[in-house]
Amino acid sequence: MRLQPYRLLIGGLAVAGIAKLALSAGVMPDDTAVLERLALVGPAEAAANDAAEPQPQAAAPVAGCEMPEEMLAAIQKERELLATQKDELAQRRSEVDLAAEKVQVETERLTELKTEVEALLARVEKAKSEDLDRLIGLYGNMKSKDAAAIMNDLDIEVTVMVLGAMPEREAAPIMAAMSPVRVRAVSKILLERSKLPGDQKLDGIRLK
Repeated sequence: MRLQPYRLLIGGLAVAGIAKLALSAGVMPDDTAVLERLALVGPAEAAANDAAEPQPQAAAPVAGCEMPEEMLAAIQKERELLATQKDELAQRRSEVDLAAEKVQVETERLTELKTEVEALLARVEKAKSEDLDRLIGLYGNMKSKDAAAIMNDLDIEVTVMVLGAMPEREAAPIMAAMSPVRVRAVSKILLERSKLPGDQKLDGIRLK
C-alpha cells in the first residue's frame, strides 16, 4: 500500500513523456489518449476496455433510393415524352398555319368576286338607266296621242317606269290621252311605289 503514491507519480511522468513524444511525432490527439491509457492501466487492461466499449455500427443503406440505371432510364423516358409532345405541337402549328393560309386565300377570292359582282351590277344599273333615258326621250319626242296609244297596251311596269321618270310637262299630255282605266292604274302604282312593301296596296288594280 505504501508504493501506491510512487506508482501514480511514475505513471504521470510516463504519460507526460509519452504525450510529448506523440506531439513531436505528429500523433493525433485520439492516439495520444490511447497512449495515456496504456501508460496508466497497461496494454492488457486497455485492450480489455476497448473490447468492452460498444463499437460504432456502419450506417444502414437508405431505403427507397433509385439505382443510377433506373434514374437514367426515367430521365430518358421523360426526354422521349417531351420530344413526342414537341413534335405533336409542331404538327398542330403547321395545320393551323395551313388552315389560316386557306382562309386568307378564300377571303381574297371572295373579295375579288364581290368586286366583280358590284362592277357587274353597276354596269347593269348604268345600262338600265341609259335604256330608260332612251325610252323617255323616244316617248317624249312622240305626239301625245301616239305615245298614249302605245302605253295603253304596253306592259304596266314599263309604263309606270317611263311615266314616273318623265318630266311632268311631258308625262301630263300622254296620260291625258291614255284610257282612264290605264291612267288610274298608273296613278295608283306611282302612289304606292313610294311606300314600304308591307304598306303597299296594289290589289284590285284594273289595267284595262
